[in-house]
Amino acid sequence: MQIRQYTSQDLPSMISIWNEVVEEGVAFPQEEKLDLVSGRLFFETQSYCAVSIDECSNVVGLYILHPNNVGRCSQLANSSYVVSSSRRGQGIGKALVLDSLKVAKDLGFLILQFNAVVATNEHARRLYERLGFRSLGIIPKGFRLKNGLYEDICLYYYEL
Repeated sequence: MQIRQYTSQDLPSMISIWNEVVEEGVAFPQEEKLDLVSGRLFFETQSYCAVSIDECSNVVGLYILHPNNVGRCSQLANSSYVVSSSRRGQGIGKALVLDSLKVAKDLGFLILQFNAVVATNEHARRLYERLGFRSLGIIPKGFRLKNGLYEDICLYYYEL
């Protein structure tokens, strides 16, 4: 597996994988799926986007990295990770998180902060905790699931 900065040729695969998670409705706050136009704009406006490429040169995962806030808080980064549903459980997510930590530091960020890790996303939460992210607490009912029910969200941070 290789992780590298995305290119425009990766966009259709990136959009497809991103939309899988949006459609699942249990992890990302976005409700609208991306198309080629909105996807290109979305990924172009990030500070950095990377893709995970398998042995057949297929995009199997990706992450986005950007400031978590503006101005005096712009030293805080935020990131989101997506792995194709057919490739989950193979260590791709861990590799993406580790790469994002290095890139965030290289870009001058001091902290990587997650604002809304859905409490029931236990795989992600365990991964972040194993990698040394610290919990900031829980916001009750901070995430509306696709089925209309509310779930708690957990906040995490990592000093780079």
